[in-house]
Amino acid sequence: MTKTELKEFLDEKVVSYNNPQFLDSDPIQIPHLFTQKEDIEISGFLTATIAWGNRKSIINNAHKLMQLMDHSPYEFVLHHSDDDLAKIQGFVHRTFNSTDLTYFLKSLRNLYLKHDGLEGIFTKNQEKASLQPTISKFKELFFELPFETRTSKHVSDPLKGSAAKRINMFLRWMVRDANTNVDFGLWKNISPAILSCPLDVHSGNVARKLNLLKRKQNDAKALAELDENLRKLDPTDPVKYDFALFGLGVFEKF
Repeated sequence: MTKTELKEFLDEKVVSYNNPQFLDSDPIQIPHLFTQKEDIEISGFLTATIAWGNRKSIINNAHKLMQLMDHSPYEFVLHHSDDDLAKIQGFVHRTFNSTDLTYFLKSLRNLYLKHDGLEGIFTKNQEKASLQPTISKFKELFFELPFETRTSKHVSDPLKGSAAKRINMFLRWMVRDANTNVDFGLWKNISPAILSCPLDVHSGNVARKLNLLKRKQNDAKALAELDENLRKLDPTDPVKYDFALFGLGVFEKF
């Protein structure tokens, strides 16, 4: 397959999957429950945080999270009391438990009160070529409060070799335009050109079959390789191909 043929093939798959029908089986449906910017950000971040494992389980537990926060995540983050935090005890998604969730809620409050929120951190600390160093800075700020060591594993650090799939997915949701009513396009001061593909088993395997990726591990080096090749196909919006790679892997068993 030539580069032109590959681009045409993937562009067709983007059209197939980058549409509202995608929401029916994807965790991005959770932030679509909200209209307020901060509600979308917080629900999206928490949903992305638990986005590993069975997709139905992810969506069900994300709905539980929203219910625990009275379907007002921003209000809950800013004004939760100790009694409110007691209500979330017992929440668990795989290895993410109520200890982790309690810290996440406290840290999010700290970010919105002291760092201009999630958008503020990523916008102020972005670099020209990639948001991967920014994710590392985000983790540093996210864990500036006292925390248990176990909780820190739930925020990946690209500078320590991680592909940071879940945060890159969250960033795609926030930054890519909302023209197809899938992503939100909320963060106007970050260019989609510097986003990175949420690299997981599905997108990685498809990328290798299409010769977009040679490295065998799904790590930070593999992500950099995939980024480079996807940016050759579309320098302004490379992460649109996440829909194609993921769709080919999950729905078409490519």
